[in-house]
This record gives sequence, C-alpha cells and structure tokens, in this order.
Amino acid sequence: MAPRLRILSWHVHGSYLHALAHVPHDLYVPVRPGRPEGYVGLPAGGFLWPASLHEVPADDVPGLDLDVVVTQTHDQWLAEREALLSPAQRRLPRIHIEHDPPRGHPVDQRHPVDDPGALLVHVTHFNALMWDSGPTPTRVIEHGVPVPEEIRWTGELERGLVVVNNLALRGRRVGADVYARVRERVPLDLVGMGSEEVPGGLGEVPPDELAAFAARYRFLFNPIRYTSLGLAVCEAMAVGLPVVAVGTTEHAVAIGDGATGYVDTNLDRLVERMGELLEHPDEAARLGANARTVARERFGIERFVRDWDRTLREAAGYADESDSDPRIRSMSPVVERSST
Repeated sequence: MAPRLRILSWHVHGSYLHALAHVPHDLYVPVRPGRPEGYVGLPAGGFLWPASLHEVPADDVPGLDLDVVVTQTHDQWLAEREALLSPAQRRLPRIHIEHDPPRGHPVDQRHPVDDPGALLVHVTHFNALMWDSGPTPTRVIEHGVPVPEEIRWTGELERGLVVVNNLALRGRRVGADVYARVRERVPLDLVGMGSEEVPGGLGEVPPDELAAFAARYRFLFNPIRYTSLGLAVCEAMAVGLPVVAVGTTEHAVAIGDGATGYVDTNLDRLVERMGELLEHPDEAARLGANARTVARERFGIERFVRDWDRTLREAAGYADESDSDPRIRSMSPVVERSST
C-alpha cells in the first residue's frame, strides 16, 4: 500500500485547491510576506481548509522532504520551480495542471511544459484536444465538486444566475458582451469577484455558501466563450440547476442539450430557452434532476479523489503495475529527497 505522500503545490484557484485537498495525502502551499499572487497561502474565510493542507514559508520550501511537485501556472513551471526548489526537489516527479485552453492559438500552440519526464494534467478533454502537448505525457482529470447532499435546487426565484469572476475586466473571452445582451431580455443576477461593477451584479458570495445561494434560482446561465469548464457549472449541476450555456469548449458535451440544460451558439435560441424555463418550472425541475444525476457521477468528489490519488501514486512510483499507465511509470523516478 502506498504511503501518505507529501506534495508541494501553489494556491492558484481556491475552489480547485479545496477539492484537491480531499486526496489522502499532505499538501504544502508556499506563502510569502504580504501574500502576493501565487503565494497567498490559505486565506481565512471562504473555505474550511482541511488539516492535511499546510502553509509553509517559501524560504523553508527547499528543506521540505517532498514526493511530488505540482505546478498550476506557466510561470510556476517556467520560473518559480527554479527559484523556489532545491536541485534535488527539481528532480522529483513533477505534474503540471493545465486549467485553461490555449490563449495564443486554438489549435497550434505548443504547451510550455515540453518534458517527457513530466505529466501534464488537463482539467477538460477540450483543453487536451486543443493544446499541442508534444512529447509530454498527458492525462485528463475532470473537475470534482464537494457539494453537500442536503443542498438541492428549489428554483423559486424567477431569474437566472450568472457566476463569473471579474466579468468587466476579462471582457469578451468570458462573455461580458453576451451577458449584457442577454440581460436586456432575461432577468439575470451576477455574482463573483468584481460583479458589483456590472449592472445586475450582487457582489461576491463566499465559496462555501454559493451552492445554497444558487439553488434558489430557476437556472444558471454561463455566457463564457472560451475558458475551461467552470467549477460553478459543475456545482450548479450537482445541486440540480439546469444550465444554459454558450455551446463552446467543454460546455458542448458537459451539458446535454434538452436533457440537463441547453447549449447553443445562437443567443436568440438560448434566450427563448431561458424564457421557457422561467415560464415552466416543471421543465426546469426535470432538467435539473437529470443534471444532478449526471454531475454526481461525472463531477463527484469521490471520482476526482480516486483519479488524483492514482495519478499521484503513479508519479511517485507507488502504483501497482496493473493500476498504472506505462507512460507515467516512465516519468522521472523518485530520487533521494533532500533533508536539508
């Protein structure tokens, strides 16, 4: 049986780190004075961080006895590993989580992790399809959301909910114009960081309260053109909200059109569907019940934990031959770890 592993990663997306912390291993998160971006550690509020998640001063990282290093941004892979880790730690098994599709070119952009000795983990199959990952071994581990069983859709608010952080700043990529156009015809509320700067914005809802907050809305609308599948979409489905979304990226397959929600690239048709959901709550309930069933299997935290536990054990060299991918077994072997 594999031992409890010691894993270094950075705090990039709080919701994702909270989900990843459900694995049966210890995660170490570097922090710097002033908590600059990438080194914010574990901020108070928003999440109840588990005891297996540890803050560590960045200057103390070279002395940690680690098994696996997990990067989550391109800068961490290209620069921070070199600046932060000891030479021995840089030889440890290394995993990079790619949270987004390529920004420079949708099909021809080479991924900066160009390393046959690493593992590149994509969070959606769309992302894996669009990136040119070269010789780097890849794997898809879809999102997992820890939604309490007792939180269920009620839908009494005859409105749609949009959950996007910094909509005004991020513009067309996350559908700022789509939101504005649709809101002229459909009652919509917006929550997320910076949402109070946008018409219809209600401000930020604490992450641990978002599922219960969303459950009162008739549906979730996702206006995003081109980012990864949002955790808010997975969480809404798990609660039982029907999701209406622009039919791009992973939306096209994560949401069953007419089964768990509606997806389309024609905004007029999406607006018509939203109107139907507002007028017919029974139809919203049917779609939401299907969404909940799909999400509990596809985006359940138990499946997410199994996938990540197996991946981390394989990377560290502790997986059974019958339970591991030969491409991952060929990654850099576990080396003698620094004790200084």
